[in-house]
Amino acid sequence: MFKEFEGKTEKEAIDKAVEELGIDREEFDVEIVNKQSGIFRKGNVKIKVYIGESEDDNGAVDDFEKKIVEYLETLIEKMGFPGKGKIAFREENKIGIEIESENTGILIGRKGKNLDAIQLIMNVYAGRLGSDSRVIIDAENYRERREENLVRMARKSAEQVRRTQGSRLLEPMNPFERRLVHTTLNELTDIDTISEGDGLYKQIRVLYRGDVR
Repeated sequence: MFKEFEGKTEKEAIDKAVEELGIDREEFDVEIVNKQSGIFRKGNVKIKVYIGESEDDNGAVDDFEKKIVEYLETLIEKMGFPGKGKIAFREENKIGIEIESENTGILIGRKGKNLDAIQLIMNVYAGRLGSDSRVIIDAENYRERREENLVRMARKSAEQVRRTQGSRLLEPMNPFERRLVHTTLNELTDIDTISEGDGLYKQIRVLYRGDVR
C-alpha cells in the first residue's frame, strides 16, 4: 500500500505524510517520485509513502514491476550482456528502470539506439501485461545527459543559423529527441524547425525565417 504526498521540499512532503497518516516517520518507507532538479524535473517534490509493504532489492513493489524488471533482465541476458534492472522512478503513467551491467556501453549503443530498441520491446511487453504506463529504460543516466546535450546543440544551431541566415540539418533523432529540439526552439521568433526524412529516425532542419538583410 502506498500514498503520494507533495511539498516544496522533501521534508515538507514527509511532514504532510506524518500528519495525515498519524504515524511516526520510522513506520514507513519513502520514495522520491519527482524532485525538482534542472530542466527535466519541474515542480514540487512528490513522494510515495509505503506502509506495511517492502520493496524487492530491485525496487519493485507490485507484481507488474516485478515482471517488467525480470523481463528486462532476461532480455539483456539473451542479448549476451547480462545485468540487473532496478526501478529508478515512478511518475503518472510512466515508470523508469535503470540497467546495471558491465556492458552498459554496448547496451546503450551509438546515440542510444540499442537502448531505444530495448525500451521499445519493454513497452510492447508492458502493453501485453495490460499496463498503460510508459516504460523508460536508462543506463548510466544516459537519457538525461543526452537530453541536456540536445538542448545545448539546438541552441547552438539556432545561433549559427541566425548568423548565416541559412539553415542547418541536424543528426537523425528518435521522436522524443525531435520533440525536445522543436520545443527548445519553438519560442524563437526568427527560427523555424521542420522534420525531414522517413522512418523512426528523422532529421531536423533548423531554418532562419527572420528578415534577410
